[in-house]
Amino acid sequence: MNEEHNTLLKTLMAAGAGSRRKLAEMIQQGKVQVNNIRIEDFKYPVDPAKDIITIKGKKLNLSPQQSLSIILHKPAGVLSTTDDERGRKTVIDTLPAVYRNKGLYPAGRLDKDSTGLLILTNDGELTYKLTHPRFEHEKEYYVHIDSDLTHEERKKLEKGIMLDDGMTYPARVKRIKTSPPYNYSITIHEGRNRQVRRMFSELGHVIFALKRVCIGSLMLGNLEEGKIRKLTPSDIRKALNF
Repeated sequence: MNEEHNTLLKTLMAAGAGSRRKLAEMIQQGKVQVNNIRIEDFKYPVDPAKDIITIKGKKLNLSPQQSLSIILHKPAGVLSTTDDERGRKTVIDTLPAVYRNKGLYPAGRLDKDSTGLLILTNDGELTYKLTHPRFEHEKEYYVHIDSDLTHEERKKLEKGIMLDDGMTYPARVKRIKTSPPYNYSITIHEGRNRQVRRMFSELGHVIFALKRVCIGSLMLGNLEEGKIRKLTPSDIRKALNF
């Protein structure tokens, strides 16, 4: 057996069971069993042809999923997750029926009230490259705030804002007039929870609307809200410089 390529974590990712981070958390939490034995080692060797793997008691289909990645223009009021215990609408619910059983999950997140570019994939390695901080993919957002930024406020954003989880990296801020009601564009390369909203809140501004328009060189373009666009491998390599 090639242990390098058939470790527990790699096997789960190849089967489209979830993102690297989500799967790692479930392994650490003892929710994954191999042949009825709880395994908490990411590198535990498995044989997909022989071993039985369960996640939270549910047997996993170890047949590798055909890699699939799409862009969704996420609508407001929709959760960036695959399921919700409270029955709220998720991004999977917005997809055409043909895509709902492909093992897709969000590579990154947008908060419930935000709209815009969200990548869904069943490729764990792609998710890692899209979301891990080491890759520093820039993300541009359009924001509609309550009033104009002062010169000092804009400089603070461009220098870095102190939040409760540390100083943000410098952002690029532009005034925009061509995409009403949005009045500013802000570009960051971090992925903290609700980061853009918290940055403007720290300056005393209310965000009425927030839309992500690009990740790296991958643009939302004129994709309508609630619609999807399928990505080819060459799209991903070219746009995200993989």
